[in-house]
Amino acid sequence: MSLSEHRSGGLLSALLVVALFTQGCVTATVDTSGVPSAPATAARDTHEQLHAVLWVQTAAEYRALALQAFNLAAQMMDHALADRSWSAATEQTGNFGSLPPAVIVDIDETVLDNSAYQARLVRSGQSFSSATWTRWVEEEQATATPGALEFALAAQRKGVTVFYVTNRKAIEKEPTRRNLQKLGFPMSPQTDVILVLGERPEWSASDKTPRRSYIASSYRILLQIGDNIGDFIADESASIEERFASTERYRAWWGTRWIMLPNPAYGHWEAAALDHRYDRPDAEQLRIKRGRLDTAGGGVD
Repeated sequence: MSLSEHRSGGLLSALLVVALFTQGCVTATVDTSGVPSAPATAARDTHEQLHAVLWVQTAAEYRALALQAFNLAAQMMDHALADRSWSAATEQTGNFGSLPPAVIVDIDETVLDNSAYQARLVRSGQSFSSATWTRWVEEEQATATPGALEFALAAQRKGVTVFYVTNRKAIEKEPTRRNLQKLGFPMSPQTDVILVLGERPEWSASDKTPRRSYIASSYRILLQIGDNIGDFIADESASIEERFASTERYRAWWGTRWIMLPNPAYGHWEAAALDHRYDRPDAEQLRIKRGRLDTAGGGVD
């Protein structure tokens, strides 16, 4: 090797080391509010929901939590059946002890698992849209959440009507019904048990309170099961602090009258973190979310 070749090789090696070092030391800029912005150089090619969807689809821990929730629901249903003074609906009023028993369940991410739809968004790099969601509903491919079908069938055997209260739209009702029926979920031959958003004028808002009141007028509500605070009480415009306060107010109802399923992918929790402002640009939404993170006053070395 000549001297000139040795120098050229050494220079290239030095440049390579510098390049590798700087790639590993990407720094984020900080705006005037003190919240870090996106890294200055390109980050990993990923999607905001990757870990959430992967967890739902592959984690034994998710399956265990879902089974735990519905096992507990089955136990509490028996307890509620034996106690005619028991109701799980804040909307329940009057002398309801002699009313026939019912349970209210949410549909999406409660009895039906739509993680395949979320996985499509992750793989394609897209965000949720009403159009792609409606197409997914029309495919009728959602699967049963672990433990959900067994619980619903147990309720049916005990003479308990299962009501499915969902914020799916009225145009999505029939494919939703077929999806549930194909999986074996019980449907009452006498009563329409799927209550969707906008089906009646008084059901035009995502707040499920009017639909819970409608059921409570004719049935004693033994249990409510969902994946969002709004499946139990109104919280459509509540802040993070207000949602925490509501959760604490009904501390004794969690795991007894109300059963919560985990959903890390979406929900009113995300809306609250964004101050219910989904109209902001995506980069701004990400900045706000990063600003919500509690690092206990420290950083990562």
